[in-house]
Amino acid sequence: MVPQLAAILQDCPLFSRLDERRFARLFAISRLVRFRKGQLIFRQGEACPGIYIVGSGLVRIFQRGPQGREQVLHIVGPGGTFAEVAVIGGFDCPANAEAVTAAVCGLVPREPFRDWIHEDHQLSPALLMGLTVWTRHLVGLVEDVTLRDAAGRLARWLLAAAPEDDIVRLPSLKKHLASQLNITGETLSRTLKRLEKAGIIAAAERGEIRILDRPKLAAEAAGEGKAPAPPTLIDNPPPRKTRR
Repeated sequence: MVPQLAAILQDCPLFSRLDERRFARLFAISRLVRFRKGQLIFRQGEACPGIYIVGSGLVRIFQRGPQGREQVLHIVGPGGTFAEVAVIGGFDCPANAEAVTAAVCGLVPREPFRDWIHEDHQLSPALLMGLTVWTRHLVGLVEDVTLRDAAGRLARWLLAAAPEDDIVRLPSLKKHLASQLNITGETLSRTLKRLEKAGIIAAAERGEIRILDRPKLAAEAAGEGKAPAPPTLIDNPPPRKTRR
């Protein structure tokens, strides 16, 4: 168990720049936690337990509206962190967290970590990096909803999920991915089929997608994958008849 916790902390980009002495302190205050599939890790509005680092499995971060509609903000996989913003900012959990699959996480408890921040200002660069990554993710989420169609959102997600490898493992429940992309499950299925028919992706093993043409997928993400729409009457109004 102890080597597993050390490996989880070492693989986390948020703490990758810590020297040996600081890493030893991080390890000393952290612990390993396990969650079963579907287990709620924390609720929106609750006091934040600490910073979580995913070692294995998937965790979804989501909000639920008054009518019960859910919006997935992020799906966190191995090496990713969540709840760091609430811990550093000192406020309650701004969203819910649930294990999509069985998950093993490292937990850095809030109070010991906040005490450490106040004592050691050399931690600031690493924490600022983590906040920057989260801010960029939220900006990308807003861009997706406002500027990209379903194919563009899915293409961008696939590229982000596989920056180097060409194999992408989809979440076990596609509805979570659909919610994150702000589309319906039916639209997600149709879009996957369209990209597959175009030769851009292909279904690999169960639950996996293989990227076949990364440049074309990038074009879809940039909104360049479709032919321009035919001109409308507004674009090209008919010529006016002149009176003689």
